[in-house]
Amino acid sequence: MGMTMTQKILAAHAGMESVKAGQLIQAKLDIVMGNDITTAVAIPEFKKTGATEVFDREKVVVVLDHFTPNKDIKAAEQCKSCRQFAYDTKIKNFFDVGEVGIEHALLPEKGIVVPGDVVIGADSHTCTYGALGAFSTGIGSTDMAIGMATGECWFKVPSAIKFHLVGKPSKYVSGKDVILHIIGLIGVDGALYQSMEFTGEGVKELSMDDRFTIANMAIEAGAKNGIFPVDDLTIAYTKEHSIKPYTVYEADEDAQYEQEYTIDLSTLRPTVSFPHLPENTKTIDEVEDIKIDQVVIGSCTNGRFSDMKIAADILRGKKVAKGVRTIIIPATQKIYLDCVKAGYVEDFINAGAIFSTPTCGPCLGGHMGIMAAGERCVSTTNRNFVGRMGHVESEVYLASPAVAAASAIAGKIANPENMEG
Repeated sequence: MGMTMTQKILAAHAGMESVKAGQLIQAKLDIVMGNDITTAVAIPEFKKTGATEVFDREKVVVVLDHFTPNKDIKAAEQCKSCRQFAYDTKIKNFFDVGEVGIEHALLPEKGIVVPGDVVIGADSHTCTYGALGAFSTGIGSTDMAIGMATGECWFKVPSAIKFHLVGKPSKYVSGKDVILHIIGLIGVDGALYQSMEFTGEGVKELSMDDRFTIANMAIEAGAKNGIFPVDDLTIAYTKEHSIKPYTVYEADEDAQYEQEYTIDLSTLRPTVSFPHLPENTKTIDEVEDIKIDQVVIGSCTNGRFSDMKIAADILRGKKVAKGVRTIIIPATQKIYLDCVKAGYVEDFINAGAIFSTPTCGPCLGGHMGIMAAGERCVSTTNRNFVGRMGHVESEVYLASPAVAAASAIAGKIANPENMEG
């Protein structure tokens, strides 16, 4: 029986010729990652193992991105404990204020993850790196601690769902619209503990940033991971960003899939996810007059340079609506600097938006954009659960940077096509 792409990667890292869905395996890890929240929890568990050093100083990554720059004393204490741990264990890839970025944008940019890797991260959106043809998944802080100590983790081998992509998306349809459409189609538990494997001619019509966005939100369908084939675009990106050796895995022709879907990208429309689940999707054509109080453009899902560009292109020469707080957050320091060089920061500020240092910030209701009762936000983040961005009576509408920027100008959820000219 053939194996899926994910199963082949796991088999290789478990030292086995083959694995099958449901099998429990112990696999060697290429990267173990944590952030300022989860690493602080993992450190005491790491110490309980008796380990005094991490298994590999280059393969453990700590990124202080969620509550940084520190929003309060508790956040400062958490970051201090992470900082001390990183210094004590001499971790090479430790990213603090000044060189930090949002973790899931930073690791690919720094070339830390490459095709064929097995990556665990104590953050649910670690599945982002499947865009590079890696197996990457979120885990808890205890598993992170054991991974840092031993370089290994146990997995139940996931079954898979195949998403066959065809066609070419229209101008204002991005990776965010693709994944919101899919989650709306299958539901937030539609891929529960399964691998979402994307194939087909349509893949080549998606940029790397589109793929990162799609893989990032696989967890919002309940998936163990999302993964894309390694093509020429992936290899070019890898060679640009990394000097690490990489391995290309391909699914067998007779690989088994629990379900298969065909997604025609040419038929998709800009899509919005309504409160309070990512599966509550509507196309922009179905959205009625919904006034908003805030717009957030950024996060590990949509804080990359291409996201900044589309927002700048729409906002340039226009003004955000009175009373709409528009917060734009580049995902890394490099993206921040690239936005400065491209003139986007001037576009944002002239439009009446603010431009922040890289941080997860408002995505998880941390800081830099907490909402009060009754307020509504259009956000390019990945979750719109009750109370996700502040008060339990606030509302988050998930959308692409194009829809978010258009909505900031209109003062209500708006079609970016109407902002042209």
